[in-house]
Amino acid sequence: MPQITVDYSARLSDTFDRRGFALALHPVTAGLVETTLENCKTRFRCLEEAYVGDGSPEHALIHVQVGLLAGRTAAVKAELADAVLELLHKYTSTGASDPGVVVHASVDVNDLGASYRKYIEG
Repeated sequence: MPQITVDYSARLSDTFDRRGFALALHPVTAGLVETTLENCKTRFRCLEEAYVGDGSPEHALIHVQVGLLAGRTAAVKAELADAVLELLHKYTSTGASDPGVVVHASVDVNDLGASYRKYIEG
């Protein structure tokens, strides 16, 4: 915890700095939700097919799902969501490398289920 999943359109594979995003997101998340940096885990899933609106090819999407242990306030979750969107903007540089692309970015911060468990070995 936190468990972070990022789904993104394949069109962004060359312009979305995933490593930079994760390494910037982890300390921000750890600070806001009062956990250790080592507890932050992010995985990325490239979507070969993703459609926005009428399916026009200039549209691309990124959606971030952040799962937290219960107990964080709505205000903390909203602050984290805002920080995630800011980092997405910073680490998704289309511009000259992919002119005309329209990035639709979103984030959802919610509680992990009561059955969430983990272990660390080694």
